[in-house]
Amino acid sequence: MDRFHQLRVYVAVAEEEGFATAARRLKLSPPAVTRAVASLENTLGVKLLDRTTRYVQVTEAGRRYLEDARQILSGLEAADEAAAGINAEPRGHLAVTAPVMFGQLFVMPGIVEYLERYQAMEVDAVFLDRAVNLLEEGLDVGIRIGELLDSSMRALRVGSVSHVVVAAPHYLEKHGLPHVPQDLRDHTLIASTAGGFGSGWRFAASTPEHPLKIDARLTATSNEAAISATCAGFGITRLLSYQVAAEVEAGRLEILLQQYQPPELPIHILHREGRHASTRVRAFIDLMAQRLRSDATLNIEDSTA
Repeated sequence: MDRFHQLRVYVAVAEEEGFATAARRLKLSPPAVTRAVASLENTLGVKLLDRTTRYVQVTEAGRRYLEDARQILSGLEAADEAAAGINAEPRGHLAVTAPVMFGQLFVMPGIVEYLERYQAMEVDAVFLDRAVNLLEEGLDVGIRIGELLDSSMRALRVGSVSHVVVAAPHYLEKHGLPHVPQDLRDHTLIASTAGGFGSGWRFAASTPEHPLKIDARLTATSNEAAISATCAGFGITRLLSYQVAAEVEAGRLEILLQQYQPPELPIHILHREGRHASTRVRAFIDLMAQRLRSDATLNIEDSTA
């Protein structure tokens, strides 16, 4: 059996954590996928996967082999593209991740444009409000908001946003304006747990209490829910500038305490391939970078200059 075929099947099963889902991804029959993995394990004399009726997980040996298999397949893909020429059209499968609301607003339109432009491509969009390890979860490209901790990823900065405190005009008419962050303790506060930015509300480093511990009357697990309650005039919330840009533009929300806003947070496109990334990854990054950099909502430094 072709070893490259075995590697492709094994990588798909490991990433999908299932034979049936890997078969659908590869457009193969489940028995063919099972045979390919069994043949690979038999050739190596090593168990790569633990299988039960409920899940499929890589073994410790399988985890190490998975990274090697990905590198081999990436090298093969790069060789194929070099032989086909630099103008070869992207084809194959791409897995992209981003925060939920950011993905819905900005990444999905880019994915649709990418798919319309490159008819031989398929994309999995994985939108999660947590930091995703591209390597461990088998993802090709990620968009991340905030300072980067993983230096092993290739990163391209494409914009910046900031945390902003907002409230509806009719709430402020009834309850008054907070003038310093500490005044927020006298107001009804709405918090969102999505995004992983912690329970404290951070302000400029010169603020006496940094971050400010808040006592929210309403805590929501989604940013959309927090925005809805704030627009309804229930209280004050703090979110990222892009998340409330439409409501601020329409006058449904007002930005408060602007002089105390913390430093901007960078937006990066990350990928786990080397300097010579595949055509499909390069094409997607180029398209998304152009889209994000041209959006004033995501480039607050430029838009306020």
